[in-house]
Amino acid sequence: MSDEIMEIEESFADMLEQSIKTLNNGDKVTGTVVAITPTEIQVDLGTKHAGYIPVSELTDDPTVKVEDLVKVGDEIEAIVVRVNDQEGVVTLSKRRLDVDKHWEEIESARENETVLEGLVTEDNKGGVVANVKGIRVFIPASQTGLPRETPMSTLVKQKVRLVITEVNRARRRVVGSISRVIRAERAAAAEKVWSEIEDGKHYTGTVKSLTSYGAFVDVGGVGGMGHSAELSWGRIKHPSEVVKVGDTVDVYVISYDKDKKKISLGMKDRSQDPWTVFTQTYQVGDTANVRVVKLMPFGAFAEVVPGVDGLIHISQIADHRIDKPSDVLAEGDKVDVKITDVDMENKRISLSIRALLEEAPAEEEPAEDESESQE
Repeated sequence: MSDEIMEIEESFADMLEQSIKTLNNGDKVTGTVVAITPTEIQVDLGTKHAGYIPVSELTDDPTVKVEDLVKVGDEIEAIVVRVNDQEGVVTLSKRRLDVDKHWEEIESARENETVLEGLVTEDNKGGVVANVKGIRVFIPASQTGLPRETPMSTLVKQKVRLVITEVNRARRRVVGSISRVIRAERAAAAEKVWSEIEDGKHYTGTVKSLTSYGAFVDVGGVGGMGHSAELSWGRIKHPSEVVKVGDTVDVYVISYDKDKKKISLGMKDRSQDPWTVFTQTYQVGDTANVRVVKLMPFGAFAEVVPGVDGLIHISQIADHRIDKPSDVLAEGDKVDVKITDVDMENKRISLSIRALLEEAPAEEEPAEDESESQE
């Protein structure tokens, strides 16, 4: 007998043995998908039984579509859940087989502290529940990473990254932690920032809080301080005039101390030197609309461009004598002034409201002379 004939006979023998094989609940089987209907997947197991996987037994994830998981011709592994020898039908479950595999993965993740991804499905008084590989994982409120005042419900339907902290397969109890992942990732990010930090380096940060003297900005897991004077070229009374909590801002390192874990940050554009902007925009004799920023006994300081102030001497505020600048002006007022002098060496600017007031009648005189000549 030739080897080829022997192989054919052995193949037929295997097929015959497979066709009369008895299936029992709990058996793992492999078959080929032969048809897909709205309610079930038909599987050829190579036995006398017709295999069926109800759609509800295909997956635990309600967001996944059947057609995205299986196609006709696919080989599929499942577990036997019910055998009907009389009708020659066997009911299968891929979901339960997957769950068994996923329990092993969950237990392994607990031992190795592997970061897993899950979908939060519900919240309760104690925390939230996440679906991780078809298994319910309870995350205590203290491990959600949320501030105390934030409702647990904000996490529902959100994908989260977590580690498994406790597994009791017999009781079907699994506990996880989101905050441990957040802390670990922030620590790793912070270590990277400190290892690469240098003066002048730019970061994209998030404003975390404001004080009367500046803004705290998070840059890659490290907090830095942007003092008010470094937030804007213009004069500001409070950081809230420039930024608000939650803003994404571009900042750069002014100085840092690795030992004390302190970073001083700047936000104003150093490439735009205010004095250069002023000298390129204005010259002596020009009129400018300025903002009064500070009143003094001898006059008023006014912002000509952000970061550059000029002085309106008390004698130049009005076309008549005044006792004090506040008789005419208030901080925040916007007024038109004439630039009367620029001290380039000391970067000082003299401004005058009076000069414009005195020029106004002179501008009207030619019109009067013209009307008289016409007469």
